[in-house]
Amino acid sequence: MPEESPSPGRLRLRVTATAESILRGGHPWLFADSVREQNRDGRAGELVVVYDRQDRFLAIGLFDPDSPIRMRVLHAGKPVTIDDAWWRARFRAAIARRAGLFDERTNGYRCIHGESDGWPGLVLDRYDDSYVLKLYSAAWMSRLPHIAALVVNELAPGKIVLRLSRNIEETAGLLGIEDGQVHTPPAGRPAGDASAMPPAFTSDGDGWNGMVTFLETGLRFEADLVRGQKTGFFLDQRENRRRVEGLARDRDVLNAFSFSGGFSLYSARGGARSVTDLDISPFALDAARRNFALNAADPAVARCRHETVTAEAFVWLERQRAAQFDMVILDPPSLARRELEREGAIRAYTNLARRGIELLRPGGVLVASSCSAHVTAEEFFEALRDANRQTGRPLEWIDTTGHPADHPATFDEGRYLKTAFLKS
Repeated sequence: MPEESPSPGRLRLRVTATAESILRGGHPWLFADSVREQNRDGRAGELVVVYDRQDRFLAIGLFDPDSPIRMRVLHAGKPVTIDDAWWRARFRAAIARRAGLFDERTNGYRCIHGESDGWPGLVLDRYDDSYVLKLYSAAWMSRLPHIAALVVNELAPGKIVLRLSRNIEETAGLLGIEDGQVHTPPAGRPAGDASAMPPAFTSDGDGWNGMVTFLETGLRFEADLVRGQKTGFFLDQRENRRRVEGLARDRDVLNAFSFSGGFSLYSARGGARSVTDLDISPFALDAARRNFALNAADPAVARCRHETVTAEAFVWLERQRAAQFDMVILDPPSLARRELEREGAIRAYTNLARRGIELLRPGGVLVASSCSAHVTAEEFFEALRDANRQTGRPLEWIDTTGHPADHPATFDEGRYLKTAFLKS
């Protein structure tokens, strides 16, 4: 239990007046340059308490000595006891937020969305009975067995796959922790059974290849949980894919940066005449073809002509001249991973949208997305308007969207996803 005044043994910080205000406002990060006093060296993952200028408890979080984000906030306000019961209650609260969002036709979704669910630097995704635990901060390393035990005890998974962001892979390796390790709980052990703890992750996954098939709105998709991008699939675009399905009837669709064809399958089921998947990765396009095969029993999917193009999307789009599609979907990877790349990303979004508009037939629909957190929604939508002005074609803005309910965004840096639907 954090005390109202500093305790000699507890790692504690005092911060700038600005940082105090930011923490009181609920921001989940404390940056290193905001720390003005620290009582001793701290270990990664250790609980650290921030006191204000009157020596009153302000916040408690996970310490990360090697990161610019020096503390990831778990709680701010009045003191709390961070114990097993506290962790369990917080885990259950995140799971409860998803109650009622999905029916039996969807068993792939996000269960914990990092900071916005009170788990800073950690996400948990479900794929049927398998779960992917992805860590973005070394502060979670020492707590990995405990967190995995929560997943096992509360959710009774078939498997848990550990994924690591690139920035912590080296640190994790020194601890014998590797990206893609798997824990397989004993068969038949129900949720709530705490036997055989803590879970052990292994590199071979009992010979499992990491592939699963899961459902999203009744469509079947495969995901590579061990080697795939993100946690295996782009779950955050589900609601936009559903929207595309409702707009696709009798259209020829281009899905640029298609990955494994999520938007394409929804388009096909929605009655598209044809779908062209464009991606630089032949492995992604192979996955798209397999996903179409998984859903071949659906008459609309079977009728839709599915083509794939292996090419760098920016180059391929620039080389096209004729308006040849009734829907163009532009969903590139993040174009601004750092603040220094923001201006270049905005120009790239403008150029992409211009080419997408020029490829649309009259009455066509442009679907343009950005997942770059360093580019705001206002900047992205202005880039689309700039592209529209360059083409001189009248466009109607149908709608704009943000984060789906299982990917909440409660602070500015967490708001990365924005999408616009426009009609020519």
